[in-house]
Amino acid sequence: MQRLPQKVVVLGSSALKIGEAGEFDYSGSQAIKALKGSGVQSILINPNIATIQTSEHLADKVYFLPVTPEFVKKVIEQERPDGILLGFGGQTALNCGLQLASEGVFEKNGIRVLGTSIEAIQATEDRGLFVKRLGEIDVPVPKSVAVESVAEALQTAEEIGYPVMIRIAFALGGLGSGICTSAEALKELAEKAFSYTSQILVEEYLEGWKEIEYEVVRDLHDNCITVCNMENFDPLGIHTGESIVVAPSQTLNNEEYHSLREVSVRVVRHIGIVGECNIQFALNPRTGAYRVIEVNPRLSRSSALASKATGYPLAFIATKLALGYGLTELKNSITRTTMACFEPALDYLVVKIPRWDLKKFRRVSTRIGSGMKSVGEVMAIGRSFEEALQKALRMLDIGVCGLTGNEQLHFPDVRNELRNPT
Repeated sequence: MQRLPQKVVVLGSSALKIGEAGEFDYSGSQAIKALKGSGVQSILINPNIATIQTSEHLADKVYFLPVTPEFVKKVIEQERPDGILLGFGGQTALNCGLQLASEGVFEKNGIRVLGTSIEAIQATEDRGLFVKRLGEIDVPVPKSVAVESVAEALQTAEEIGYPVMIRIAFALGGLGSGICTSAEALKELAEKAFSYTSQILVEEYLEGWKEIEYEVVRDLHDNCITVCNMENFDPLGIHTGESIVVAPSQTLNNEEYHSLREVSVRVVRHIGIVGECNIQFALNPRTGAYRVIEVNPRLSRSSALASKATGYPLAFIATKLALGYGLTELKNSITRTTMACFEPALDYLVVKIPRWDLKKFRRVSTRIGSGMKSVGEVMAIGRSFEEALQKALRMLDIGVCGLTGNEQLHFPDVRNELRNPT
């Protein structure tokens, strides 16, 4: 095992916003507990006082400052840490870390980025580089081009053919993304997207394909396991945070499950992830063809769901792996009997349903899509899909008693409601 750092900066969850909320408080809190358990001093930067991770019993020192390069740089100069964790504060922390690395702050101050390297993070966040790296191991991705202007986006869309999907690099919660069926719609969305970022991805839209996710863990010794796989009830085009999610997947056959698992492990090893990551697939329900949509080199909303669903403490284990421990050295801190290299086996299933609260946003469309609008979610456990779904619907607190028997709900055109979910 490599030498343990003495003092580590943890970039925290920052302000809560739609698309980036309590899941990062959870992951950051677990990271601090793991550091404390290994005798490593933790310095937390997080301006959000309404979080568990800023409680006085967790981090050794808390800075209530914005998670931005300017302020993080000042804390680094003040504290002189020898390590930093970037993957536990969501996209805000990841982008901040990438900018600090590009400015040479880590190198200048002798700071080691713990866990997944800056190069690996860059390979997953830069959409052009991502496509190139996956091409090196013959893993298919949607036909796509990274562009840096509206004119380039329009030209690329003509070459790919409408409809196309727009995605933003270095973003979270489907920010600025969407499906475009015409040049006018593309121009409008691209102009909006470029107000957030300097690069967007124009890619083919895989209408009707299933969306499948795997949570993968890898250590420095190249040991790799998949902790959980999940299936989105809604097809590709609906953001994961907007979709009903079922774990483990219910409609994959054995060949599909193991094929996607093998690809997940291959991708994570090739990119060089150390710790935990989430990989998202599009799967053609008719032919079994697949595409890798994205790889998140950080703890995410799906990671929190996978941890709760399986009892595998992903954030805690990911921190230990970032410190240099191997999967075969660590015990699962929940079960206290199995080692961290054991893949969980479930004899139940879990259903997650998002919760919206759009009353405060009167002019916003209630139609859901590739951008995230939900503000929370519920999780239900059951022996069957029907049982877990009914439980989850009742827990939403929206006045329904399950999937049926809700006399106050009327849908004049059910087919349209299914095609255009709200």
